[in-house]
Amino acid sequence: MASGMRGSACRLKKTVLTGTCLPRSTAFCCRALRALPHNPAAPNNELTLITAMRVLIAEDDPALASFVRKGLEAEHYAVDVTHDGEQAKAMATELDYDLFMLDLNLPRMDGVAILRQLRPRKPSLPILVLTSRNRVEDRVQCLDLGADDYMGKPFSFSELSARIRALLRRSHLPAASVLTIADLKLDRVERKVERASKRIELTSKEFGLLEYLMLNAGRRVSRAMIIEHVWNLSFDTGTNVVDVYVNYLRRKVDNGFGPRLIRTVRGVGYELSATDSSNLRP
Repeated sequence: MASGMRGSACRLKKTVLTGTCLPRSTAFCCRALRALPHNPAAPNNELTLITAMRVLIAEDDPALASFVRKGLEAEHYAVDVTHDGEQAKAMATELDYDLFMLDLNLPRMDGVAILRQLRPRKPSLPILVLTSRNRVEDRVQCLDLGADDYMGKPFSFSELSARIRALLRRSHLPAASVLTIADLKLDRVERKVERASKRIELTSKEFGLLEYLMLNAGRRVSRAMIIEHVWNLSFDTGTNVVDVYVNYLRRKVDNGFGPRLIRTVRGVGYELSATDSSNLRP
C-alpha cells in the first residue's frame, strides 16, 4: 500500500507537468502520502518526505524562467517550472512548496485567477507575484487577493533573492529554517553552513544533500531516497553519484571536526546523527 501511494505521488508530478487531467485517485494518494506520520520504530521507512526548500515558478517566458531557475538553484533551492496557468494551479494545489513565484500573464489561466482560487486552499503558502504589470491597481488587487509580495519586471535578481529570503523567514519557524546537529548548523534561508563556528563553503548539490540528511537526522535514508529528493531523478542502480557526493561532504563537514556525523548504514544508505550506533560505520 505504501509503495503504491509513493508511486502515485511521483506520477502526480509527471501528470501536472504534462498538463493532463489529475486522476482523483492519484490526488488522493498524494494527500494521503503527505499525511502519513513517520514511524521512528521503522528505521528503513522510505516514506520520509522531508525535503529541501522547494520553489514553484509559473512564468510564460521560458528564457526568463530558465534564468531565474538557474539563479535559485545556484542558491541551493529545489525549483520546478511551468509555463501554463492550469498546470501552475494544479502543481501549487496538489504538491507542497515553500514558495510560489507567480506571473500574471499565463496561458489558459491568468495569475489573478490562480491567486483567487489558490489562496483559500493554501492559506500559508508564500506567494510572490513577478510580473510586467506595474500599475498600482494591479498591485492592490493581487495583494488584496492574498499575494505576500509583488515585484515588477524588469528586476534585479539580487533583490528577488532578498525578497524570497524575507518571505521564507516570515513563513518558517526558526527551528525549521535553521537546522542544528551537534556543532553543525545549516541556515536554510540564508543558505549558510557552519561547524564549530567555522564557515563551510558547499556547492549547490552538496548543500542540498546535507540539508536532506539534516532534515532526516537520526533516520536511515537510502541512496534511492537521496537521488529522488536531492537530484529529482529516479534511482539508477548503476550510478555511484550519491556515494561520490557523500565523500565530498564528509571531507568538508567531518574531516578536522569531531565527532563524525555522516555514517554509512550497511545495506541501506546513510545516516546523519550525533549519536553512535553499532550497525553504522564512518
